[in-house]
Amino acid sequence: MTPAARVQAAIEIVDLVIAAARGQGPSADRIVADWFRSRRFAGSADRRAVRDLVYGAVRACGEIPISGRAALLRLAQDDPAIAALFDGSRHAPAPIRIDEAVAPAGVAPAWLEARLAGSGIAGAAAQALLHRAPLDIRVNSLKAARSALALPVAAEPLTAPDGLRLPHGTPVERWAEYADGRIEVQDGGSQIACMAVAARPGETVIDLCAGAGGKTLALAAAMAGRGHLIACDTDRARLSRLGPRAERAGALDIDTRLLDPGRELAALAGLVGAADAVLVDAPCSGTGTWRRNPEARWRLTEDELGRLAAIQHRLLALAATLVRPGGRLIFVTCSLLDAEGADQAAGFLAAHPAWRAAPLHLGAGTPRGQGVRLDPFHDGTDGFFIARLHAP
Repeated sequence: MTPAARVQAAIEIVDLVIAAARGQGPSADRIVADWFRSRRFAGSADRRAVRDLVYGAVRACGEIPISGRAALLRLAQDDPAIAALFDGSRHAPAPIRIDEAVAPAGVAPAWLEARLAGSGIAGAAAQALLHRAPLDIRVNSLKAARSALALPVAAEPLTAPDGLRLPHGTPVERWAEYADGRIEVQDGGSQIACMAVAARPGETVIDLCAGAGGKTLALAAAMAGRGHLIACDTDRARLSRLGPRAERAGALDIDTRLLDPGRELAALAGLVGAADAVLVDAPCSGTGTWRRNPEARWRLTEDELGRLAAIQHRLLALAATLVRPGGRLIFVTCSLLDAEGADQAAGFLAAHPAWRAAPLHLGAGTPRGQGVRLDPFHDGTDGFFIARLHAP
């Protein structure tokens, strides 16, 4: 592909990303992969270049653009080399017209940018939400020690005791260390959130919203294979992915429970008042993960944010019934909005006045309400709110 043809390809793909964002369709990653799957003529250099253009354009536009061309024109305004490729040659985009619409720059749609600012995320901290994410891994302490593990490339130790940071694009999934379960891909902030659980061998620990089990596996390592670890989710397909991952990690003592939304206690009745710790890694807007999914900010609406906040409120109340006297409830969201973080924790404590928030000393994060908040600008991690709440 010529450089100009790569720009035209990026325009076509961003058009698909825009349509998917408006219609809650597939992710940008899926769209890019499908586009190239049907165009075998594109080489690896073409794929990298087009992907960089696509994600560069998505990150550059705050509001959802009117078209992929308008989004690429936003990049062209700041990069004369890209602008020169709008030359109308074969497979190239048409020349730029003087009066042509250019997508406005910004961090997010105006309403969402205002909500972030109201939650203390503005300026450089907001811009950092759209930087490229690093590649973090967790050394699985069930099989290896960070201090003794030799990897094919140099890695930077993270705040999390088992965390390492590798150069972006490192093919870790091809390594023997990944295949035999000595390492797992996990953001450093996610690892720190697991530290807040303070899971110990012999305890009963519930991961109430386990998904595919990334945090569950970290908890299993912390418990050293001793105790009762229960991974729950309402999504059968996601939960089914935990089994093979757990086998590879050597975490064979995980009890999985598929939950029926709104009727979760039917599958958890025997655990009421029995858990030493319950992790609620609640469904949320994902504003803390925009570095990996920048188009997600085009999908979020105020109604959806309200729906998610209501789910979080309900899950916190449900989790409280599972915690034993003196036990702990750890509330986590990968969001930087107070509506999904500090406000939720405050609302729970107001409704449960006998409970208390415990101070968190995690080596990272900034105090926010009754918890701490991690963010890309200050901590170099995905964005998280974390609170640890103790039962009377």
